[in-house]
Amino acid sequence: MTSGTIRFENVRFAYEPERGILKGISFDVPAGKTVAVVGPSGAGKSTISRLLFRFYDLAGGRILIDGQDIARVTQASLRQAIGMVPQDTVLFNDTIRYNIRYGRWEASNNEVEEAARLAQIDGLIRLAPKGYETEVGERGLKLSGGEKQRVAIARTIMKAPPILVLDEATSALDSHTEKEIQDALERVSKGRTTLVIAHRLSTIVGADEIIVLDQGEIVERGTHFALLDANGLYASMWSRQREAEEAREKLARVAEPEVAPNRNPPPVEDVISAAASAPIEASADAAE
Repeated sequence: MTSGTIRFENVRFAYEPERGILKGISFDVPAGKTVAVVGPSGAGKSTISRLLFRFYDLAGGRILIDGQDIARVTQASLRQAIGMVPQDTVLFNDTIRYNIRYGRWEASNNEVEEAARLAQIDGLIRLAPKGYETEVGERGLKLSGGEKQRVAIARTIMKAPPILVLDEATSALDSHTEKEIQDALERVSKGRTTLVIAHRLSTIVGADEIIVLDQGEIVERGTHFALLDANGLYASMWSRQREAEEAREKLARVAEPEVAPNRNPPPVEDVISAAASAPIEASADAAE
């Protein structure tokens, strides 16, 4: 592999013969560029990344990397050339250091920590009492969603692949964490051939090309602004997502609790003055 150019040529695929998932799609991901694939649920987006990893055989067409048909290379060599950050990162029940080093076993401790720094998780790790020897728990349950994704990014940095696949890598995160993870992903993907499978369109605005899938076919392609100007499926999806985001923000503002009565208590002097001026009532015991 030299540059990492990906080409899908008339790719057809079906999990079941009577129900086609991809119906002859063709597109290129030029070396060092970022191409995003978007579309409604069930359009076939995630199938593309599975086929690139050769989890399934094609029903027709070819997938090539630098002119080589991936069906004619070993799976080991193919997967060594591709780094992936999925939506749900799989972590081992071991230390943070072990999970990052999984990207490249022979890496030194300094290289592991440099990868964590680039993934913007080094500072958080060092705050933990055991640092890099902190256990992450089964499937990483002791880490937040954002922390798990940062470990996955650090692992990919360790692997240093020429091709990067981001399969809805931020779709399970809240908006604030998503922005932070997106910044880290942009740094990692710089200079690498990057294929992005996206649900949230806000994460792929800067892609060199956006492929819009619908029912297994490419219905639109272009840059973000060109697709908005075309006023087609992409523009409709963008509008719906923006409306949904604005509605969520509005609901969040409405749901904010009223200011607590004791959050800004009156000055002590005012309380004492009020108590002093209040009439004193004799107790029942005193009256007896």
